[in-house]
Amino acid sequence: MLRVDHWLSHYRKLGVAHFLIVDNDSDDGTTEFLAQQPDVSVWCTSDSYKASRFGVDWLTCLQIKFGAGRWCLTVDADELLVYPDSTTRDLNALTSHLDVTGRDSFGALMLDMYPKGPLGQVKFEEGQDPIQVLPWFDAGNYRARIHPVFGNLWIQGGVRDRVFFSSQPERSPTLNKTPLVKWRRRYAYVTSTHQLLPRRLNDVFDFGQGDRVSGVLLHTKFLPNIAEKSIEELARGQHFENSNLYQPYYNALIDDPDLWTKASTKYQGTDQLEAMGLMSRGAWS
Repeated sequence: MLRVDHWLSHYRKLGVAHFLIVDNDSDDGTTEFLAQQPDVSVWCTSDSYKASRFGVDWLTCLQIKFGAGRWCLTVDADELLVYPDSTTRDLNALTSHLDVTGRDSFGALMLDMYPKGPLGQVKFEEGQDPIQVLPWFDAGNYRARIHPVFGNLWIQGGVRDRVFFSSQPERSPTLNKTPLVKWRRRYAYVTSTHQLLPRRLNDVFDFGQGDRVSGVLLHTKFLPNIAEKSIEELARGQHFENSNLYQPYYNALIDDPDLWTKASTKYQGTDQLEAMGLMSRGAWS
């Protein structure tokens, strides 16, 4: 509920026609709030998130049944999509460009946003734009290589790599996603929206061709309730294949860290991200 009101507003402004949401046994009023929204359909389950391949099985079922033949945007409740000119050109304009250029998928870098100062001391109210209190990000500490199985550009780095995984960078979170796809019944996400099949759909980032438009998912994970959520995730052990690897990460979040450094960059909009090479315009003029 901290995020969902603004999250819906953000995507309505981008032109999303209807929301299909899976509620995994929330108890904070989210279900009741969503049930009142005329453009939202909700599926509720108390089953294991981990046993459903971290929700992918639930999403695949909905995509096959309702998404075939449609452009489908698959995002988490803490992800806000932006792309070149996204404040003035909606998703219909973007997907029209992708249709004309013969592309069925669209890539985005997940960019971790954070505050200046200890995470738990940020003041945030339900319905507020999270970027108002999480305006900072790491701009240049990213690395990428081609995934040996799926052929996608596998991106790691950013603030979580810098602060929590510096001793095991190979374990740091995957930041490349392919959230927007013109869906077909034979398509399937493999690991969240990081990889999907068929493999050609993973070819979404510009390698110098100059023809790929891409975006950024502003990741608003680090709101002031992160310590409480980390305690919950440690107890549930639902989010990762090997949850023991992430115990130090969650424990560090519980300790209320300050992620900001003098090298941190303050978010100023999509032009800034494009100039930094974190998203690309490609042939979309």
